[in-house]
Amino acid sequence: MTTFTRLLAPLALLASPLAAQEEAPPAESPPQTELVVLETSAGDITVALETERAPITAANFLRYVDEDRFDGTVFYRAMTLDWGEQPNGLIQGGTQWDPDRVLPGIPHEPTTVTGLSHTRGAISMAMGEPGSANGDFSIFLQDATGMDADPSSEDPVWRNGYAVFGYVVDGMDVVQAIHAMPTDPGKGEGWMKGQMLAEPVVIVDARRAENPAD
Repeated sequence: MTTFTRLLAPLALLASPLAAQEEAPPAESPPQTELVVLETSAGDITVALETERAPITAANFLRYVDEDRFDGTVFYRAMTLDWGEQPNGLIQGGTQWDPDRVLPGIPHEPTTVTGLSHTRGAISMAMGEPGSANGDFSIFLQDATGMDADPSSEDPVWRNGYAVFGYVVDGMDVVQAIHAMPTDPGKGEGWMKGQMLAEPVVIVDARRAENPAD
């Protein structure tokens, strides 16, 4: 081995890790989201809408926000779920089929397609059957993955599950406070009886917020 060859050998060893670093794929960017503030009479709740992973459902919610269709509506329901960590359950709010506010139903985006799940702070569309969701939504206190799509179910509702389209990023204390408010045992119909808040919480203003990265 010549002197020149001996000098090149260690340089080649030093260069190899550098080359490997240069060839490493770039880190993936997080999915795009849009922040929305729900200013309520009980405090503010900020949600990050999954505009990339649940584009149809997030766009529908943003339309209600941009057209002021949520302003003056209420959180009217507090449902308890006997699943997992306690207290668990959801609060529900929105247009309540007000003809001056409600928009047509939207195509269903199941969790098996979006990759999202009903975990703590999830915001999910209320619906009667897949494709009927419009202007009512729920926010979950804790994990409630039983609301996710279950392809093995024979029931079309549970086979498709409910459509998660975002998560609370600030204001979970407000969500918990609303859920803890008294319900009226005489209010509500059918299996929702007793789940209606005695004094609904007003959504004073729903608006887009600046993303921290902007």
